[in-house]
Amino acid sequence: MTGLREFRPDDAARLIAVPGEGDDKYSRGVLGVVTGSQQYPGAAVLGVEAALRTGVGMVRYLGPERPTSLVLQRRPEAVAAEGRVQAWLLGSGMPWAGRAGERDPATRERFQHALDSGRPLVLDAGALDLAASTTAPTVVTPHARELSQLLGVAVDAVRADPLAAARRAAERFDVTVLIKGSTTHVVGPAGEALVARSAPAWLATAGAGDALAGILGALVATHADEVVDDATRLAPLAAAAAVVHGLAAQRASAGGPLTVLDLCRELGPTIAQLVKYRPAD
Repeated sequence: MTGLREFRPDDAARLIAVPGEGDDKYSRGVLGVVTGSQQYPGAAVLGVEAALRTGVGMVRYLGPERPTSLVLQRRPEAVAAEGRVQAWLLGSGMPWAGRAGERDPATRERFQHALDSGRPLVLDAGALDLAASTTAPTVVTPHARELSQLLGVAVDAVRADPLAAARRAAERFDVTVLIKGSTTHVVGPAGEALVARSAPAWLATAGAGDALAGILGALVATHADEVVDDATRLAPLAAAAAVVHGLAAQRASAGGPLTVLDLCRELGPTIAQLVKYRPAD
């Protein structure tokens, strides 16, 4: 077990994959997305939007009819068909993980396909329970209440010591844990712990977690082969996603309220700034 390390913009900048002349949409990473529901279709829209604006070669969206229609209206470049995927984002905008019996057959089949693929997984909201059954490199992204439900402990205990709760979940499920909040804690299964503090208080708004999951999914997809070879790469990628998310929110807020689509619009400029001034290795 290691101590807590602050993860800064310079650290995040080193994890941005900048395409070269020889890259194509496949070499830049394909993110498979199974998110959204009839009740919460906007989660799918926000996650896909954030992933594409973070920088990924393709988003392959597979979901119910209503969110699929909304995703394609907003982002016609998304591909709503099965095919090659290098990393998966599952669960945003779906019923809470502990109620897995509520999943419809199509969602259960898509989740199982992702699990069977062996590719890296980002599990959010309604897919958090899959942490107990995955053998692929996996990062989970709960907020305090979701983490309390996953661990079977009081939510007040998680809020009192989110780092300890994240460590407990990482050890129990052998996954990387990102616990969302004004301060974001990330813990890997070996105990490595990172903290990101770039988010403004205005970011406490509906849909912010869906965008964070999309950002993280994109970063994992662009580093998927590295993650398959070394799952410890997920912790810094998760912390980098939190930093990028917070910095884009700062730009969108400018000291006042923001919407999540405002945040997504600022992802490109935020990443451009990080890349432009990132330190040499």
